Amino acid sequence: MTTQTKGADPASDRPASESALALTSWLISLVRNHDNGSLAELRRPRVRKEPHYRAIWYSPTDDAEQREVYEQVAFLFAVYHQGRSKPTPGYGSLGKAARRIGGGVKRGPDDPGAARLVDRIVSSRRIPWRHLQHAVARLRACDRQPPSWAHLADDLSRWHDRKARVSYEWALAFHEPPPRRNPPRTPSATDTSQKGPIT
Repeated sequence: MTTQTKGADPASDRPASESALALTSWLISLVRNHDNGSLAELRRPRVRKEPHYRAIWYSPTDDAEQREVYEQVAFLFAVYHQGRSKPTPGYGSLGKAARRIGGGVKRGPDDPGAARLVDRIVSSRRIPWRHLQHAVARLRACDRQPPSWAHLADDLSRWHDRKARVSYEWALAFHEPPPRRNPPRTPSATDTSQKGPIT
């Protein structure tokens, strides 16, 4: 059993699965090759066409829920990359990515809309696809990096695994306080740097 250090992002502490990395690699190739037709098809989830089946093909199991995860992550990727010419594999968990939502000085937990969105996501028993789409759309609108697509696929594959505690880890990453840059220095009794009046 590995222990998490405080402030660690579980998504970046563990390697992504081979199947999630393969899905991400294929999706990135669609953007690099300017395959806008396939990306547009992926953004139409109600009508399955060849790109949807390609995404499902990367699923490591034949389980229907697992296949849906891969198809929906491909959809979220296509939503984020609409109109973009450079692909991004993203980084961090969805909780870390949601910290980047907002404008000006109000980002993440300081942005009321982002905080409400994360609360809805992490309190859901079922995978909250609509709220995840909204989070990805907000990241796109703010021109911020998305979560790691590979880790997102892995996290959503473990959504119902109580030991994985995915939603808890996302909430923890989102609400983590920023690191203190220079902690205030308290003078000690032996501190001789104070100078008295010059006589």
